[in-house]
This record gives sequence, C-alpha cells and structure tokens, in this order.
Amino acid sequence: MTGTDTQFAEIAGRRIAYRHTPGSGPAIVFLPGYMSDMAGGKATAVFDWCVAAGRECLLLDYSGCGESPGDFADGTLSRWCEEVVGLADEVLANERIVIVGSSMGGWLMLLAARELGDRIAGLVGIASAPDFTSWGYDKDQKAALKRGETVYEESDYGYDPMPTHPAFWADGQAQRQLKSEIPLDCPVRLLHGQEDADVPPQTSLDLSDALRSEDVQVVLVKGGDHRLSRDSDIALLLRTMASIH
Repeated sequence: MTGTDTQFAEIAGRRIAYRHTPGSGPAIVFLPGYMSDMAGGKATAVFDWCVAAGRECLLLDYSGCGESPGDFADGTLSRWCEEVVGLADEVLANERIVIVGSSMGGWLMLLAARELGDRIAGLVGIASAPDFTSWGYDKDQKAALKRGETVYEESDYGYDPMPTHPAFWADGQAQRQLKSEIPLDCPVRLLHGQEDADVPPQTSLDLSDALRSEDVQVVLVKGGDHRLSRDSDIALLLRTMASIH
C-alpha cells in the first residue's frame, strides 16, 4: 500500500507512522532530527520534490515522535535505527537508497547505512551531529545522566525545555562514530551552516575525515544556521540530493 497520506507499519513490535510515494530510484529516505518529525519543513520539501520528480521517497516518525505512538523516554538511536532499517525493508520497492539525515538524523543515517550495506547509493547530511552525547553536554549534565536522571535544556525549536533521557544518552555513548574509521564507501555530501550555534561546523569536517569513502564533500553555507531552512538552503539540499544517482 502506497500513497502520500500517513500510513502505519509494525516494526519490531512498534507502530511506526510513515509517508511513502512510489517512483524511480534510488529511493530517498529522510531522517529528521531530535524530537523532530516528518511534518518538518525540510522533510516536506524533500517529499514534495520526490513526488514532482517521480522519485520514490520515504518519511517516518521514530517511535515516540510525531504520529508514531510510544514514550519518547524509551527512544534511543539503536531503537530508531531498527525502525528505519525495518521500514526500508518493508516499504521500499527500489533496492538502492539515498539517506538524507538532519542533525541527529545525520548520526542515525551512519548507523542505518552500516546496516543497509550495499543498498546505500549515497548519504546527504544536514548539520550532521554524530556523537553529540559526547560533546553536547557539560560535565554536570553527563554526571546526572550517568546517575539515571533526565536532563532538561532550553530550546529554540519549540520544545522548551528539551529533555535528554538517560537511555538515549547511554546508547548514544555506545554508538559514537568519530573515534575510528567509519566503514562506508558511498558518496557522502555534508551541508553545514557556518552560523550553526548548536552543532559546530567542525563536526562535518571531522565526519569527513572519519569516513572511509574517498567521495566525500563538505559544503559550508555562509550565513546558514542549524536549521538550514532558508529557500536557498532548501534549494541547495534538493540539488545535492538529486546529484546522487
């Protein structure tokens, strides 16, 4: 069953909301950021472009996010990766996949790409934030998370305060990517705003260094913030995505 309206699939015993449009490949899979969902501006722009271009596309809400039921406190990268891979296996008609990951989704795309292996035609990261459980929290916050306490922070993205739950943090620490070579050989395009106040642009450069692939490009966007959601930013994303076949 396909269509542009929200549908649901059971993945690993969890009910996952998704939108899917059929078309040519490679299929585009968009992974939103932390506490974001498939109704966001970039996800919608990607989906609309795919519909117009006749490209297969899959959007999803991780369990506990958006329209997918569940407790957000149970969410971890490992859990959400299982949902991404399971849904791709169940829904996509095309064998080849391009994953587009925003912020935390840029971390998750690395984990999903490892699982999907030869199916990956390419990756596009938008302000990718791998390993942010390591560099995104201060000493006191990490100590609280280690004690099993939830940490709350102010947010500019409509989630105030924004929680980090101990299970997510602990799993993130176990899923860090930048400490050793990342064994992916596909084309990778990393877009990052130079004015990003949440994820340092250096993170995309560090990710480029860690990737085994020789086909990696980092684009630093002058004046771009963490969202990279200006019209020019969206146009850059769509051009970049379309360039990977």
